[in-house]
Amino acid sequence: MKIVVIGGTGLIGSKTVERLRKHGHEVLAAAPSSGVNTLTGEGVQEAMDGADIVIDLANSPSFEDKAVLEFFETSGRILLDAEKKAGVKHHLALSVVGTERLAASGYMRAKMAQEKLIRESGVPYTIVHSTQFFEFLNGIAKNGAGDQETRLSSAFIQPIASDDVADAVTDYALGAPVNGMVEIAGPDKFPMAELVQRFLTLIGDTRKVVSDPQAPYFGAVLEPDSLLPADAARLGSLDFQTWFSRSGLASRERAA
Repeated sequence: MKIVVIGGTGLIGSKTVERLRKHGHEVLAAAPSSGVNTLTGEGVQEAMDGADIVIDLANSPSFEDKAVLEFFETSGRILLDAEKKAGVKHHLALSVVGTERLAASGYMRAKMAQEKLIRESGVPYTIVHSTQFFEFLNGIAKNGAGDQETRLSSAFIQPIASDDVADAVTDYALGAPVNGMVEIAGPDKFPMAELVQRFLTLIGDTRKVVSDPQAPYFGAVLEPDSLLPADAARLGSLDFQTWFSRSGLASRERAA
């Protein structure tokens, strides 16, 4: 089968492309750098020629409310229109656990808009809701950074390794479209502030994290379970300590 991976050169995309090729499929790692730009439409229809499956792993370069909404709405329309014309049989998109519960966040509103376009497109689809990636912990710390301290929510997160995300995306893409949503998550849950502090300490970062129930997470104040999946979620195999030991972050800190 021919499979097009939008965002195919990114963190999840590159891992997914590798897995699909090992399965013997023809895979196009589509990105602006390879001449496929879903925001402008450049190369999109050509990329769809003969495609059976499209996996959308692209993310907005800006998290500013207006910019992120424009990105997901514009790229979503262009991509889905091209898929419909080409007769694509399965569209898979990666989204976020808790999206529908966090309308106060501009990023989550943009993801909801993207998902609405997918549901109404007429293309058979699967939406994969993932929890936060372990690789994103430093980004969460930066989001909560102030002048003197980092304030983060005390709500729970259940983060997942990017390798487990790529495994799940590959499996769901090669399966039948569910025409609905599935969830994936890591094996363990932690209070957000506590895990980020643990991560920063392990990499030798001296920032101190303050746990604050009212600290916003990308614009939204969280309930304790806002970012947690339902019981039926597919769980990854890599826990935090295993992921960290394989990440190279500890060795880089020792070398520094």
